[in-house]
Amino acid sequence: MIGEGVQGADGRIDDDLLTRAEASAFLAQCGIRLKPATLARMWSTGSNGPPCRHIRSKPYYPRTLLRVWADSQMTEVRTGAPAAAQGRRRG
Repeated sequence: MIGEGVQGADGRIDDDLLTRAEASAFLAQCGIRLKPATLARMWSTGSNGPPCRHIRSKPYYPRTLLRVWADSQMTEVRTGAPAAAQGRRRG
């Protein structure tokens, strides 16, 4: 983990940066299980993965942005399939 909430010269608290392995473990704590290799594939294919920064070609994931991304991936509690999905059912 790089920089654990260090205060910058401008007074802002800088977000700590996590490696892919650390980001994977952090996301698991948030309820999203993704292997580091999956995070790499999501970034390389440009899919809807979490945002990251690169320092000398090594990816780092800001903890706050990971939490925001994880929250955006979760839906509200459901009691059944959405109406559109129910229309596709057969039987």
